Amino acid sequence: MLARVLGIILPVFLIIALGFGYARRARPDMTWINRINVNVLAPALIFTALAAKDFDLAANGLLILGGIGVVLGSGLLGWPFARLLGEDHRTLVPPVMFNNCGNMGLPLAALAFGQTGLSAMVAIFTISNLLHFTLGIWIIDHHAKFLAMLKSPMVAATVVGFAFAVVHPPMPDWLMQALRMIGDAMIPLMLLSLGVRLAEGSWSSWRLGVVGGLVCPLTGIAMAALLSPVLGLDAQQQGLLLLFGCLPPAVLNFMVAEQYAQEPGKVASIVLIGNLMAVLFVPLGVSLALH
Repeated sequence: MLARVLGIILPVFLIIALGFGYARRARPDMTWINRINVNVLAPALIFTALAAKDFDLAANGLLILGGIGVVLGSGLLGWPFARLLGEDHRTLVPPVMFNNCGNMGLPLAALAFGQTGLSAMVAIFTISNLLHFTLGIWIIDHHAKFLAMLKSPMVAATVVGFAFAVVHPPMPDWLMQALRMIGDAMIPLMLLSLGVRLAEGSWSSWRLGVVGGLVCPLTGIAMAALLSPVLGLDAQQQGLLLLFGCLPPAVLNFMVAEQYAQEPGKVASIVLIGNLMAVLFVPLGVSLALH
């Protein structure tokens, strides 16, 4: 079991460390790379995973519902911590709710459960992103105009991908293969980008960062453990939901906080320290997922 857990997590952390080390040495500008990730690679990965012949939307419906429950439940459990610490809930609650499913969850799912696990985790990832661009932004700013974000390529790929998952229309193999090759490039590139982002992170609010880094995976694991038997998930689905629950806060939280001027320095600390603490929680989540 130890060898299998290490075989899953070490490649992920190695690529993140490579991005971190490169960023400390070269200070690269990742703006255009992140734009390609969001507008080209991520939509291709989302579409090909959802449209794949081996992805059964009906069979994964309860798992997707479980992912929604983990996101919402983590937010409800995280809210009292903000009040207890005297912090603005708009700063702490979104990083607790929305985890690093894209950068870290997708490669972990692929390594632990293969292509079927990756497709299922992509479905959870897309739903989590949709919640982030709607509910998450609403939590920060009740007057936010997030309709423009819903027109993004990722959202379009989600809609088309789910439509293909329902009807499975015929599609040329060469076209699917080309899109799959594009989408597959996203995973290592996102891990490198995560390492670069961590090298640029802030330690200014380290106490709040430690709290957020603890609360995010602990509430996620708790909600996954609670919901799995309630929803009647099978063994692999339970593992995927636990894997989803153990993940640290998403880097996207910092980008949204910066855009809406919601204490981005504090959110950056939560994201930075939370992802560093993933060294503890990801092995725990992988072990529980494989149990």
